[in-house]
Amino acid sequence: MTTTAEQPPLEVPDAPVRAHRSARPLGIGLVVFASGIVVGWSVAQFLGATDPIGAVGSRVIDHVPAAVKDWAIRTFGTSDKVALEVGIVVLLLLVSFGVGVAARRRPPVAQGIVVAMGVVGMLSAKGTDGIGAYVPALVGTVVSLLALWFVTTPPVTRGRRSAPDLVPGLQRRDFMIRASAVGAATATVGAIGYGVRSGRVTQLNEAAAKISLPTPQSAAPVVGADAAIGHGVEPFITPNDSFYRIDTALSVPRIDLADWRLRIDGMVDHPLTLTFDQLLDLGVVERIITMCCVSNEVGGKLIGNARWLGVPLTKVLEKVGVQRGATQVASESDDGWTCGFPTSVALDGRDALIAVGMNGEPLPPEHGFPVRLVVPGLYGYVSSTKWLTRINLTTMEDFEGYWIPRGWSQLGPVKTQSRIDVPRTGTSVSAGRQVIAGVAWAQHRGISKVEARVDDGDWMEATLSTDVTDDAWRQWVVEWDAVPGDHKIYVRATDSTGVTQPSEISAPDPDGATGWHSIRVSVS
Repeated sequence: MTTTAEQPPLEVPDAPVRAHRSARPLGIGLVVFASGIVVGWSVAQFLGATDPIGAVGSRVIDHVPAAVKDWAIRTFGTSDKVALEVGIVVLLLLVSFGVGVAARRRPPVAQGIVVAMGVVGMLSAKGTDGIGAYVPALVGTVVSLLALWFVTTPPVTRGRRSAPDLVPGLQRRDFMIRASAVGAATATVGAIGYGVRSGRVTQLNEAAAKISLPTPQSAAPVVGADAAIGHGVEPFITPNDSFYRIDTALSVPRIDLADWRLRIDGMVDHPLTLTFDQLLDLGVVERIITMCCVSNEVGGKLIGNARWLGVPLTKVLEKVGVQRGATQVASESDDGWTCGFPTSVALDGRDALIAVGMNGEPLPPEHGFPVRLVVPGLYGYVSSTKWLTRINLTTMEDFEGYWIPRGWSQLGPVKTQSRIDVPRTGTSVSAGRQVIAGVAWAQHRGISKVEARVDDGDWMEATLSTDVTDDAWRQWVVEWDAVPGDHKIYVRATDSTGVTQPSEISAPDPDGATGWHSIRVSVS
């Protein structure tokens, strides 16, 4: 007699917090992080605070080694912040994949990663926007945890028995439905946040557009056609939308002019706080000044020339009364960036400005709206604070600006430099009469001579454009009888003090690049 052992009933285990294999790890992670990031960003727009990604990015910029910053600027130039944002996105994709893998096998680990990322966001916001700075990251973290639970918790199967082919867990269809629901809710919140941000930006832009800049008490020199030599050289005045931008702000500060104040304090007799209108009431002047980034390589493009409208810095310093022993003018931006330069520079007669206008318009947000510093003859890292909110008179020993502890020189005078714009390096030109042309600069000293040389030939003195001001660059041109073959062209400039730029190439750090710019061309 044959008997068949009774099979135990199939039991459905308690619903584990895991996804079926059909719920891909990256999909889970993207839903989890996208929901938290978008909601956190939207909350930041409502509060007018820094969003978590922006806060983390700013901390990365502040704490990454100086060598990495220098590499980023050399490699990406004015797109360095875009590169950082792309890097953050790539990192988030990797972390998202890790969360997805952990969610299927070890849910507590996935939850721990989400919480850890939230803590990073909150710590990055520390010291900005008060207590409200923590709220976006906190809300985003809670949303991510809820999303993680929602898209990975399988439905409860009722009954004592289940079909033998039922695999406990979340099926593809269930995951897609839930992920779509989270995505729709996230998109809705993001759209609302975007609307709030767009409305605020539009309101601030409209307020800025209504600003009526006063007529300068002293206008900049009239620039004629002889200030530019043409031939494909960069315009004498750089348009605002083409002016280089190098700063540490991952997102451009949007400042309400009604709330903006400039505080002047420290080693002064009469500390002062000014509104925008009160600043303008001191009287403005217009000056043409070339600005150059210290990170500009030999022959680089991190330089521009503009008409700046602003209040002479000396007017403000005279009003507050600089105390004896105050050897440094330190300044601070709305986003906390700092720099400083010797007080003697501010008082030596140069046209240092608390600028409010650029090329006939209020300062663009990217270039410091509503107020910035412009100091001719100094690299921007020691002088050109954008989104200016404070000027602090102190000593060279008691204060170090943002870049000084990172290995850059505390003094940043602009070095005499020149650049070849025409012909472009690596190009081919026809034999016969050709033009070599470019720009040269030595702010606050001026350019007296530019020379070009082909291979090991004699130096040829260039024809210079009109000397509009010692604080602006000069364009130059040389005519050359090009002969067939491959050639190397050099340029060097001499400033009005008689100093000629040296031939030795050196890197920008710690106080600006040196060396002759050279290009290679082929003549056929």
